[in-house]
Amino acid sequence: MSSKTSIGTYPNYFENYIRLVANEDLKTVLEKQLRESEAFFNSIPEEKYLYRYTEGKWSIKEVLQHITDAERVFSFRALAFSRKDPNIFPSFDENTYTKNSNADNRKWEQLIEEFTAVRKSTIDLFNSFSEEQLQSVGKASDYEISVKALGYITAGHFQHHVTILKERYLQ
Repeated sequence: MSSKTSIGTYPNYFENYIRLVANEDLKTVLEKQLRESEAFFNSIPEEKYLYRYTEGKWSIKEVLQHITDAERVFSFRALAFSRKDPNIFPSFDENTYTKNSNADNRKWEQLIEEFTAVRKSTIDLFNSFSEEQLQSVGKASDYEISVKALGYITAGHFQHHVTILKERYLQ
């Protein structure tokens, strides 16, 4: 278990996401990513939407849906933990979610609009938290995690997948 005073408690396996954005103010990075995401997603050519860089990997549409799904899960956990919900939340199997997302049959514009709506909601949620709420800790699966760490994980997860899209899908 890692613990950083400014970010809070989180499992070590989220370190890679947090490291991508840890030097930025949480609310600033969430808003910056929202502003930049529309131009980035709209720059992806239509012929690439269903592209997979290797067999068994997700399509670009599925990656965007995964980013949105994960953000919803992280935000729900943040809300629950900020409200002192004592329940232990189940793990999130991203492969099952993606397999059952129907992303490849959806319009690209709808996927972008959905991500934008979810990110705006995430920003509103994190703007509503007091410093005490941001430091609240809850349990998901077999680990403890703080509300603030969930915010940084959300931003870092987004950054991680945008980098993968740029390096492996759009080269």
